[in-house]
Amino acid sequence: MWVQPKEHKVVGSALAAARKRAGLTQAQLARSLRKPQSFVSSYERGQRRLDLLEFLRIADAIGANATAEFESIQRAAKRGRR
Repeated sequence: MWVQPKEHKVVGSALAAARKRAGLTQAQLARSLRKPQSFVSSYERGQRRLDLLEFLRIADAIGANATAEFESIQRAAKRGRR
């Protein structure tokens, strides 16, 4: 497998932390994304892959800087591969 499931968990964890910093619950974020709460839960747990456009919409919905979040994910993923 090219992308390991643990790498999806890195993305989910970073977005969960950003959501919490924004003071939002999963349900609140899901409403703003017009998605079920289970959508947010599944990507935060690394059970669902996100494409780039979804990532950008989520970052926007939580008021996060998408570039900074991506860089944070990139650093965490590199640490995990060592």
